[in-house]
Amino acid sequence: MTANKAALTTLLSDRAQHYWYLMRFDRPIGILLLLWPALWALWIAGQGHPDPLVLFVIVAGVILMRAAGCVINDYADREIDPLVARTRQRPIAAKQVTPNEALALFAILCLTAFALVLLLNTMTILLSFVGAFLAASYPFMKRYTYWPQLYLGIAFGWAVPMVFAAETETVPNVAWLLYLATILWALAYDTMYGMVDRDDDLKIGVKSTAILFGDMDRVLIAMIQVFVLLILMAVGTRAGLGWPYYLGLSAAALLAGYQQMLIFTRSKEGCFKAFLNNNWLGCAVFAGLAIDYLLA
Repeated sequence: MTANKAALTTLLSDRAQHYWYLMRFDRPIGILLLLWPALWALWIAGQGHPDPLVLFVIVAGVILMRAAGCVINDYADREIDPLVARTRQRPIAAKQVTPNEALALFAILCLTAFALVLLLNTMTILLSFVGAFLAASYPFMKRYTYWPQLYLGIAFGWAVPMVFAAETETVPNVAWLLYLATILWALAYDTMYGMVDRDDDLKIGVKSTAILFGDMDRVLIAMIQVFVLLILMAVGTRAGLGWPYYLGLSAAALLAGYQQMLIFTRSKEGCFKAFLNNNWLGCAVFAGLAIDYLLA
């Protein structure tokens, strides 16, 4: 009996570990990149003092939906991931988790996130249906369009209008400006990420902006980064923000320049480092926001 219990414990531990990896909780960078725009929106919508319940629901929802997005992404790519060096050890590709298990886990994560949203107002609940559709459909875009990175921004930036709806029961113009900045930011950093896999993607026929941009990738990413910063400046003007916010944007601009240095030779290592560095860019913008409202 003891041996059976030990075997069962080991089995359950292994399953939990595989699910953990499937949800990418071992790589929190994705959570952070999705969380920063939500926090930007929370601080602007709440004028530096967001509702604690809204803060909890949005942060927990971002974590859950990012996990759900990873699960459905790996389900959608279960025939592709074994062909790519970076992804062939993912749980579904390595046959450690079955596709049906992945779908069940995806459903559980989405239902849990939805249960949290039910604590908020009707407008936020209605917007959550759009967010769920965008998150579930994103992984299939790379088969049909060279713009899956843009769709990623549309899908996971949807937290921005949801935050304003939850905090103020409206989605003002400044929210849509912030949403646009989030979309373009995701387009820039996910294109850097796509540059890491460009050679493999070309071989297997997967589409991406990294492939579409070709030799113009660095220039176009730089242009997108400039647009992101200009839109964030416009957000600051509309929200009546002061010098700490613009100091944060200045730090973000320096980080964007550093990322251009990292991708200059287009090495896989440099492009991946540039992608990761976007966490600090998002942090710089939030730090400026937080300090601005703190000193107001």
